[in-house]
Amino acid sequence: MSAVLMSDAVTAAATPLSAKDFATDQEVRWCPGCGDYSILKQVQTILPQTGIPREQIVIISGIGCSSRFPYYMNTYGMHSIHGRATAIASGLKATRPELSVWIVTGDGDGLSIGGNHTIHLLRRNFDVNILLFNNQIYGLTKGQYSPTSEVHKVTKSTPAGSLDHPFNPMALAMGAEGTFLARSMDRDPKHLQQMLLRANAHHGASFLEIYQNCNIFNDGAFEIFTEKGTRAAETLVLEQGKPLIYGTAKDKGIRMDGYKPQLVDLNAGGYSADDLWIHDEADMYKAQMITRFFDDPTAEGHFPRPFGVFYAKERSTYEDDMQLQIQEMVATKGKGNLDKLLSGKETWTIG
Repeated sequence: MSAVLMSDAVTAAATPLSAKDFATDQEVRWCPGCGDYSILKQVQTILPQTGIPREQIVIISGIGCSSRFPYYMNTYGMHSIHGRATAIASGLKATRPELSVWIVTGDGDGLSIGGNHTIHLLRRNFDVNILLFNNQIYGLTKGQYSPTSEVHKVTKSTPAGSLDHPFNPMALAMGAEGTFLARSMDRDPKHLQQMLLRANAHHGASFLEIYQNCNIFNDGAFEIFTEKGTRAAETLVLEQGKPLIYGTAKDKGIRMDGYKPQLVDLNAGGYSADDLWIHDEADMYKAQMITRFFDDPTAEGHFPRPFGVFYAKERSTYEDDMQLQIQEMVATKGKGNLDKLLSGKETWTIG
């Protein structure tokens, strides 16, 4: 490389990136008003803050509205096949562990046809970031019910109402031994940016569920959690080391009655913030309980829906363990011979 070109490369590397640097020249083709626009904007906003070069970032998606994401990100990417983004990302991370790999999927793509791949990636703990856009509907195929649609949901594929019990994505990820579980929403850009940065900083598989409004086929599905008039009373913002307090006047809380969570009114009953459950992201048992705060918001006495980091734990990643295993085998047996391995010990010659 010439001195001039080398100087240009150094200057380019030293120049801070901006959100615009992560946007492509492709026309963004989602329905006007779709929540995907907000998620795209927040991802493009936080990536410069990570300091990771664009050529070290890969966005992998499956099939669905969310899966158009790689076209709009000025990084490496792959629009793969239905439900298999997690499998492809696992292979990439295993062979190129230095890359920052992001999986963009939806409740249909990642929890239906791709559900098996999702749970195995989580238990293996590859160091990748899963962004699961949950709109509780199949949007790309025009409005069929999805694995997260509520019971009795009337759609084109369930005209008499769905009989399926919906997935609880957080509980599913917790059961799959996920090491970083969080939830945010498209209509809270500041919170979403915080969760994206936390997910990126985690060494291991991060699972970020994002409530995303499909204004064409399931408009208002999360309105009770996003609108000013109901949000404070219906959402619980999880903050490390702080009590579980919510409500319009921050007058409601959750305490532990033995091993059972209990809703309390801080203006009555003699309870104060000192009596409340203190959130601890490292507490696996409490995290499991928080994932079950998944009540029907219209039911009397229901718990608020949590947003934030549910659980975060450091555990060795698959690719790190694999590299160590390879090094140990090479140290004890030497480098292998691929042709010899493929031919095996039982061969014969045809005369």
